[in-house]
Amino acid sequence: MADNKNTFDVIVIGSGISGGWAAKEFTEKGLKTLVLERGKDVKHIKDYPTTNMMPWEFEHRGEIPFNIQQENPVISRCYAYKEDAAHFFVKDTEHPYVQEKPFDWIRGYQVGGKSLLWARQTQRWSKFDFEGPARDGYAVDWPIRYNDLAPWYSYVEKFAGISGNKDGLDVLPDGEFLPALDLTCVDNYFKDVVAKKYKDRHVIYGRCAHITEPQQIHLDQGRAMCQKRTICQRGCPFGGYFSSNASTIPWAERTGNLTLKPGAVVHSIIYDDKESKATGVRVIDSKTKTATEYFAKVIFVNAAALNTNLILLNSVSRRFPNGLGNDSGVLGKYIAFHNYRARVSAKHEGHLDYTTDGKSPTAAYIPRFRNVYKQETGFLRGYAAGFYSGRYGANTQEGFGETFKANLAKKDLGPWHVSSHMMGETIPKESNMVSLDTKKDEWDMPLLKIKVDYDDNDEKMVKDYIEQMKEMFTEAGFKDINAMDSKQAPGLDIHEMGGVRMGNDPKTSMLNKWNQMHACKNVFVTDGACMTSTSTQNPSLTYMALTARAADYVFGEMKKGNI
Repeated sequence: MADNKNTFDVIVIGSGISGGWAAKEFTEKGLKTLVLERGKDVKHIKDYPTTNMMPWEFEHRGEIPFNIQQENPVISRCYAYKEDAAHFFVKDTEHPYVQEKPFDWIRGYQVGGKSLLWARQTQRWSKFDFEGPARDGYAVDWPIRYNDLAPWYSYVEKFAGISGNKDGLDVLPDGEFLPALDLTCVDNYFKDVVAKKYKDRHVIYGRCAHITEPQQIHLDQGRAMCQKRTICQRGCPFGGYFSSNASTIPWAERTGNLTLKPGAVVHSIIYDDKESKATGVRVIDSKTKTATEYFAKVIFVNAAALNTNLILLNSVSRRFPNGLGNDSGVLGKYIAFHNYRARVSAKHEGHLDYTTDGKSPTAAYIPRFRNVYKQETGFLRGYAAGFYSGRYGANTQEGFGETFKANLAKKDLGPWHVSSHMMGETIPKESNMVSLDTKKDEWDMPLLKIKVDYDDNDEKMVKDYIEQMKEMFTEAGFKDINAMDSKQAPGLDIHEMGGVRMGNDPKTSMLNKWNQMHACKNVFVTDGACMTSTSTQNPSLTYMALTARAADYVFGEMKKGNI
């Protein structure tokens, strides 16, 4: 029998970028909401221990000691895993998983999750992205289109604070933007070169979740303008960028309707065969290892894509022996990600009378231009690209004696360096999947077994990106052009998606158009696990919009007595 102390209207599993939105929406609507977070609590400002430290105050000058890198080979490959933010990353040694194929699983277990660590790029998806599977037949058709989500993009953009320009591109819809920051003079030079040469290619400002002109809604959250410190991974005491910690979680707490439980490892969702619905969640205390059950009318699963798969696969019952809601047998399958393997860099010998005017939390962005209006290449879908330009000091560590010291002391700036990285869409495949291993962790949870890899489509896309980017760099007159394919394992893009995909047909998908389980109507999934395909754009803004939309639907259904 349910304990009243442990009974709520809604349970949200996970406090990251989508879980925070679920908490905000439900508590604002007056629903008593429990948010379960397996990691430690992190309070905005109070728990950002390195946010105001100077470089010389770090014991290892910002680097991770060699022995710790050796102990944590996966996380050490992440660009942001440095001394100033290491405390926000899950260590390989503490939370093992099984790699049937190499996969770099980057995680952040704390209140706020990876919203403290994300790169804050917030591009809307376009109609081409939601129509992609229907057009080429790979992955099931999305049950929604861009117009279904457009008002919810606007809704979350206004609250989160997104800076950008209205570029008028159908491949990348405009949003509710705060003023954009400036691109560098070389960004703008490259933009002009590309615009003159290619009608279908555009270099634009990379839209990002940074407040550049605070509106009343941001001030009401206690947030202020971005200071362009570019040390966001430490946590921003100004709330200059959007995170659950600075925005949605404290907003939910102010309603008085939020109960937040850190250190709560979700073991499984409880399904009642007699009631034919989920009734609650089993939780293991991360320190004491004691088990507790919590109950609610509605359960939102926002544990981050792969952990959401893990929880659902571990939620077995007589009705669902292969995982909650898994009548279709697709749970854990069709995992996809973004392909970030390729990079092209060069030098620019012009504009030597200019430098940057300071730091910027974003850079230029090249929206997808391949296979947009028709299939024009030998691979499916396409890629977007980042573009960066900057100047560095001309000092070097070359030479010996007086020469060495003179080189170190050089104050002049060197030439401009430019670089680009690809953001390729991967095609969801049944063979790219996760499952449960027989080994368990210290919380009695099966280890997640990950079997995900690139395919021939990805290889062709890498080759095309390098060719096209080298051509554009050559057109711009850049010198010493160098292309690199890192061959890095999937996962390092930190954009894993799928496994609990949306779709119209319960025989081939887990969730309907409202992110509601086909086979268990009071369970919803709105994090990366719900994604049917991956687009080329960064996915976080879409998770937020889907979550706000689903929460609104749930509230309406609860008022009608349907849930």
